[in-house]
Amino acid sequence: MLELLPAPPADPLWDLTAEYAADPRPERLDLVLGVYRDHTGATPVMAAVKKAEIRLAERSGSKEYLGLSGNTAFNRAMLTTVLGTEALTARATAVQTVAGTGALRLLADLVRQTRPGTTVWISDPAYVNHRPILEGAGLTVRTFRWLDATGLLEDLREAGRGDVVLLQGCCHNPTGADPSPETWEELAGLAAKNGWIPFVDLAYHGLGDGLEADLRPTRMLAERLPEVLIAVSCSKNFGLYSDRTGCAVVVGSSARALRHAETALQNAARTLYSMPPDHGAAVVATVLEDERLKAAWLAELDAMRHRITANRTDLVAHLGALGHEEEARALGRQKGMFSMLPLTPGGMLRMRRRSGIYGTTAGRINIAGVPAHRIPFLARGIADALRAPAATETV
Repeated sequence: MLELLPAPPADPLWDLTAEYAADPRPERLDLVLGVYRDHTGATPVMAAVKKAEIRLAERSGSKEYLGLSGNTAFNRAMLTTVLGTEALTARATAVQTVAGTGALRLLADLVRQTRPGTTVWISDPAYVNHRPILEGAGLTVRTFRWLDATGLLEDLREAGRGDVVLLQGCCHNPTGADPSPETWEELAGLAAKNGWIPFVDLAYHGLGDGLEADLRPTRMLAERLPEVLIAVSCSKNFGLYSDRTGCAVVVGSSARALRHAETALQNAARTLYSMPPDHGAAVVATVLEDERLKAAWLAELDAMRHRITANRTDLVAHLGALGHEEEARALGRQKGMFSMLPLTPGGMLRMRRRSGIYGTTAGRINIAGVPAHRIPFLARGIADALRAPAATETV
């Protein structure tokens, strides 16, 4: 039977990572994977996280199953952090998931259960895993323009009652480009008028304009609309990549609807992975429930954000000095961990071959993964790749 399977498509991100690992050049630079790196190139464990882990180890708690909803203290802390007010948290329920990816899939399953045949709209370009997750749940996917605010609104005027629109709450992956506050307001008005449901992917809050500012669009949608779905990840802003910590949040209009949503999410979790791992969730709950640890975490999160912003500002300055002012200005308007370079797939290939700088074929680089002293090297690699392509270089 297995021999009859067609060859599955390779994952382009992991293929690029493997190619980078096989590259013998010592100057090579890996900007493919979406992880925060400090000035030394390491992905650190946050100090607040370490203290919380020590505290948890000293308690010597049980390893008993958590239950289908996961760590309830974590779920409460996530609702408070994301939604901000008692009025909104009273209209919401949360289920712990296996990271943000698990939250996306559980919520996609919820949509399919409640509205079979639903169309889900995603941005173009989109996070590379959005379409596979949604289509894997049996949903129909359509796209809307992202980098053109007028086109974005025009496209979403076609979204009808009961459709779902997947929006990244801040620090858009892969482009680093977010809607203006005015565009967010227009999106809320359009959703209210046409009856479509926002599905917010929150993976980078705290790394754009600060935690409160990054959460403002999501809270505004929850205030204005009867139903909102939110997938939350703790991978980036807590550095819990391998602990796979996240939650699925549903904002609803009645207690009955929320009970049904929670049960549906639990049932989906039961068939996919049964119960989520506790460690990361226990760490986050410990940090957020202790005022000193929370303050320390927020300070570290701000330091990470400032380093990312400094990297981008430095890259803009160096690229402009090399004669690419227009491209530099476009990069300067982006925010968060990722930047979309003004390079074609052929240009990204040239940058890999000529400079040993690895980003995705679509042009995304992880600006949070560049050691500060290597920004000039990155700028020179981009400038070199912007030159006229060699006829023999194809993707």
